[in-house]
Amino acid sequence: MKKTVRKAKPEPKTEAHKSPVLTEVSKLYEFMQKNGLETIDYQDTSSHVRLVRKRAQPVHVPVPVAAHGAPVQGQKQASSAPAPSEYHGDTLKSPLMGIFFRAPSPSSPPFVREGEFVKAGQVMCLIEAMKVFNEVKAEYDCILTKVLVEDGKPVKQGQDLLAIERK
Repeated sequence: MKKTVRKAKPEPKTEAHKSPVLTEVSKLYEFMQKNGLETIDYQDTSSHVRLVRKRAQPVHVPVPVAAHGAPVQGQKQASSAPAPSEYHGDTLKSPLMGIFFRAPSPSSPPFVREGEFVKAGQVMCLIEAMKVFNEVKAEYDCILTKVLVEDGKPVKQGQDLLAIERK
C-alpha cells in the first residue's frame, strides 16, 4: 500500500515573516507619513536607510506683463480676433496653458481681491497644468483693478488674467 503525503500549504506572508530590515523600513515610512516629513535618515551599526518623499513643487514662471495691450517681446501674438477677456491696459498674462484659480483651495479666500494693493513677488493666482499648481506672482507693486477670467476656467498662454494698475 502506498502512503500519500500531503504538503502543508505555505502560510501567507505577514508582518512577522518580513525580514527585520523591511520591518524597520516600514516603521520608518509610517513615522515619516504620520509626522509629514519629507526625508528621514536612519543609521545603525549594520545599515543606513534614507527615505525621501517626492512632492510636486510649484514652479515659479516669470509672468509676461503687457502695457496697454502691447505684446511682450518674444511672445506670440494671440489670434487676430480679440478674446472676450482682452483688456486694454496693464494686465497680468497667463505664463502657460492650464486652469486658472484665484485661491489655493475652494474653501480659501482669493489671493488678491479687486481694489487691493499687491507687492512685487506676491502670489496673485494659480495656473494648474499637468496636476502641478504654478504660482503667478506680481512683477511689480500694483493694484488689482479687475479679474478678467472666471475661477476654474481654462486659459491659454498669453491670455489676460487680471487687470492691474502700476503703483
